[in-house]
This record gives sequence, structure tokens and C-alpha cells, in this order.
Amino acid sequence: MALYAAAAAVLAGVESRQGSIKGLVYASSFQNVKQLYALVCETQRYSAVLDAVIASAGLLRAEKKLRPHLAKVLVYELLLGKGFRGSGGRWKPLLGRHQARLKAELARLKVHRGVSRNEDLLEVGSRPGTTCQVPRFVRVNTLKTCSDDAIDYFKRQGFSYQGQASSLDDLKALKGKHFLLDPLLPDLLVFPAQTDLHEHPLYQAGHLILQDKASCLPAMLLAPPPGSHVIDACAAPGNKTSHLAALLKNQGKIFAFDLDAKRLASMATLLARAGVSCCELAEEDFLAVSPSDERYRQVQYILLDPSCSGSGMLTRQLEEPGAGTPSKERLHALAGFQQRALCHALTFPSLQRLVYSTCSLCQEENEDVVREALQQSPGTFRLAPALPSWPHRGLSTFPGAEHCLRASPETTLTGGFFVAVIERVEVPSPTGRSTGTRTYTQPSPKEKEETANSSSWS
Repeated sequence: MALYAAAAAVLAGVESRQGSIKGLVYASSFQNVKQLYALVCETQRYSAVLDAVIASAGLLRAEKKLRPHLAKVLVYELLLGKGFRGSGGRWKPLLGRHQARLKAELARLKVHRGVSRNEDLLEVGSRPGTTCQVPRFVRVNTLKTCSDDAIDYFKRQGFSYQGQASSLDDLKALKGKHFLLDPLLPDLLVFPAQTDLHEHPLYQAGHLILQDKASCLPAMLLAPPPGSHVIDACAAPGNKTSHLAALLKNQGKIFAFDLDAKRLASMATLLARAGVSCCELAEEDFLAVSPSDERYRQVQYILLDPSCSGSGMLTRQLEEPGAGTPSKERLHALAGFQQRALCHALTFPSLQRLVYSTCSLCQEENEDVVREALQQSPGTFRLAPALPSWPHRGLSTFPGAEHCLRASPETTLTGGFFVAVIERVEVPSPTGRSTGTRTYTQPSPKEKEETANSSSWS
């Protein structure tokens, strides 16, 4: 099938450092990018296990025309996936000749490592670069359903609902078919790390969005009220955009920009499935968008999640050895673009609140970019205190950096992430009178509530 050939090509490209899984998936000609991305990620997640099984079974010696990356994809599908899609083409009989031996070698590997389940192989060293299991976070799409209905659906499927978590320890203890409601985000369900919901009917119908908890923070902290005009500056692949639309209740306007036509097309499909109707997509460089354009005069909220090194992404750490430490040259180029984009966003005349986020761990892309942008707009914008109870704060590189948020598998049980909330402050006019710009001097009610509930993260 074309799916397996495409997955093998992506794996080969990642290994030869032609790009990341996500980039190569979007660059491929395979139409169902979600299906391809899921298969490649899962195959790569079990990469060490598959290599061991294939070598022990002598598969490549017996089938000399079978290339290693294709073999890995096929063996994953045979042993660890849900079986071959469709008829399996010519691969099903080919692998069928070796099925008994491959299964025997997988069983032998589990005995050798003292585990009983396939997923337990990942917890004993088969996931390089990670020290803990990050749960599967699932955002309920409130444009189509509600948390109570989604929970009831899973309960009817045999899942055991454990209520709202009270601490990170509750999330760490998740196993089997148990799930929880996140202690911070009211529409975020939490399942054990190995839970695969890509084929789940609620996901395929757009009722659920598979989105890491840290990735949900930007839209939540931007918090645009229904009816607002919002810019999503670097929008694809669209999960954050759909989250913004849910917060807006499809009332208002989202202007979403991205330069990559393929990513934008995939995003349009995602948004349609999610029931988003308030979004205007544009294949355009955000830096070329004029803040004085009449269309954007009511924009008070901007979400800026620019291209970054991806050094905090768990899949990127698995995809590319050393991806957590990008070169100085690449960091310099990325930080330059990020800084230009952030400074440009701050020039929109009606802007009141902006969230800047990356899935990077690097100071150059995070605190340094925010500090430089604030220095270029002295007295006009400030860092707002965001989620005081969040345990992982910004690096202390400048006064106020503690208002920023960081996330990591070890401290927050999420992917690596950085978030800064920037708000306009009141600027006196030359006459000494107030300009009428909204003043932010006190934490919001939500922030006060988070402070009061800070024990949730202890």
C-alpha cells in the first residue's frame, strides 16, 4: 500500500537528517497526513524494539529485497499495530511467511526484559531521550460536544473514569483503561501514555482533538471572549486555531496566516472537521501583513507560535538524535525570525493581549526573544503574571521573566514548551491625560483563582 511506502520514505528521510517527521510528512504526496504521521511516530517510538526483533528473526537476510525502513513499518503494523490496513497488498503474504518467527522473537524479548505487555518495553529503555511517560492528553472540542458527553461515551466503551485529578501524581498513576479530567484545563481528558485514539470515532468526527496539555496553554491564556477579533500569526497545523475558535464559540473572527500551502490545506481540513466557522485562512507571511490594514483594526488578541527548533517536542527527540541541541547558526536564524515576528505583532494598534509560545527549550528562542521585544517597546507592553501556580517558570535572565511559563516531561508531564503573556499597559499622553488604553495592574480573577489553587501542582 502507498501508506507503508510513504512511511518508510519519511523514516529514511529522518534518519538521513533531511528533516523532521512532521516536515517530511507534510512534504510527502500522501493525502492522509494524520494517518501517515501517526504510523511514522508509533513506528519510531518502538524503533529499538523493532530493530531487535527484525535482527533476531533474520528478516532482512531472508528477504533481501525488503529495505530496512519498510521492514520496520511492516513489522510494527504486524506485531504492534492493528494489523495491515485494507488487504495489505503484497506485504501481508510476505510478512505472513515470517509471522511466527517474528512473534516468537517479540515474546522472547519481553521475557528477557521481564515485562508482559508491548508498551512495557518502552518503559525499560526503549525510548531514548525521555525519563518519564507523558500521558495522552485529549482536548474535548466544545464546538461539537461537551466534556460530560465525551466522558459518558468513553465509560460506555469500558473505560473507567476516575474524576478530576488533584495532582500530577494522579496523572502519573494512570494505567490501562482508566482516565481523568485534567486538574487545570476543564475540557482536557487524560489517558495513559500508550492510549492510541487516532482511529477513535470521536476523534475522526472532530469531537476530540489530540493535543498535548502544554500546547493548550497559549489559547487558554490568550482567553479571547466571544465576539473578539484574533490573529493566529503562524497557524498551521491548526490545533491552537481550533482551540481559539472553541473559546470564541465561533463568534468573532480569527485571521490565520501560514506560508506553507500544503500545511494550510491540511489545516483547512482539520478546522472543517472541528466545526470551525469563524476563521479566515490566508497563505501569507505574517511579517507582510500590514497592521494599518482596515481588516485588522479590531484585532485585540494575537497568538504567535512561530517556527522554532522543536527541541522540546518528544517526537522530535525520538526522530533526530541530538535534536535537543540545535546548532548556534540555526538558533540565531530562528531567533531572528521570532523576534521580528513578535515585534511586528506588537505594532498592531488595537492589540491588548498577546501570547508568544514555542515548543523549544532554548533560551535564545524564548526569554531572549521576549526580553528584546519588550525593550523595543518600553512602557507600552509588559509581561503579565500567568498561572502563578504553574511549577516551571521562565529562566531568570531579566526582571519579570518568572512570569513566563516553561513545561517539560519531568516537571509538568507534558512536552517541552515555553509561553509568555504580553499585555498593553496604559501610556500617558504628552498632555498628561490617559490615552484610554486598558490598564493591567492586577492579576485577573482566573490568575487569582490559580494562586488559591496552587496546591494542585504540588
